[in-house]
Amino acid sequence: MYGGGYIFDEQSKRPLQTQLEDDPVKLADFERRIAAGEKIEPGDWMPVDYRKQLIRLIEQHAHSEIIGALPEGTWITRAPGFKRKLALIAKVQDEIGHGQLLYNAAETLGKSREMMINDLLNGKSKYSNVFNYPAETWADVTVIGFLIDAAAIVNQVANSKGSYGPYCRALERICYEESFHLKQGHDAFIELATGTALQRSMVQDALNRWWQPIMHFFGPPDKTSVHSEKLMRWKVKMASNDDMRNQFLDSYVPKILELGLTLPDPGLRKDPETGKWLFSDPDWDLFMKVINGGGPCNSERLGVRKWAEENGRWVRKALMDNNQKKSFPVA
Repeated sequence: MYGGGYIFDEQSKRPLQTQLEDDPVKLADFERRIAAGEKIEPGDWMPVDYRKQLIRLIEQHAHSEIIGALPEGTWITRAPGFKRKLALIAKVQDEIGHGQLLYNAAETLGKSREMMINDLLNGKSKYSNVFNYPAETWADVTVIGFLIDAAAIVNQVANSKGSYGPYCRALERICYEESFHLKQGHDAFIELATGTALQRSMVQDALNRWWQPIMHFFGPPDKTSVHSEKLMRWKVKMASNDDMRNQFLDSYVPKILELGLTLPDPGLRKDPETGKWLFSDPDWDLFMKVINGGGPCNSERLGVRKWAEENGRWVRKALMDNNQKKSFPVA
């Protein structure tokens, strides 16, 4: 039995009962622990909404790691040179491994991996908007490896200091590996940006196409977010959407401009009084359309996941059958 209003079957680990209200005494003690910087572990009491929001956050992160490997995976055989191919193979392997770590962390909250995958495939569970755009050229891969990985690191480093132990420990490992991915992406990005006129044109074009999805990456403005205040009080999120977006812009806009590249937003500038970045509206209606299934590659990405789920079922069944035989040896 776990806290937070759920009672779990010991065999399936699935919830059998859900309480609609939290015990106010236990809630007060829970919030005291959070304020004191303690980690919450799977067997601890936790509010119903804390568990619900953690599952939502962690499973979406897991889905994003797996689906995020797809656009880069298509470039493994086409990457320029043996070194780039090897680096991309290693990165894709890492991303899949990150997904497994995160599914494991989400499972500690009582939702099975099978349920998470089903919710992804039927559209109930979401994943990051940026992975619903095509990687048309090698320059797209360098933008993903440099700037999207950089945005992810901003988010993950912040959340690794959060309150739920299994998620924080998974993020610590993920952040170490993502730092290598960032170096690989940065190196490939600079090679194009300082290369021939054709290479510079190619990376500028990719940057123009990816800038809006990157601005969408951290989510809607804080004033429209329905979860942020409570999630930050409970240290599920450690920084607001706007703060993380500003931190990303602070770190990476100068790096882009130093290379002589431009950004496709004439309104992008830093407010000298507040130190905050100002930018044009990145079309939040488009963001909602993409995360709800209307992006350029939503159908393609989920189609690949459905194919993998269906065609890998026999492998999972064989492994489960073999494990059951080992668990009950014949005398």
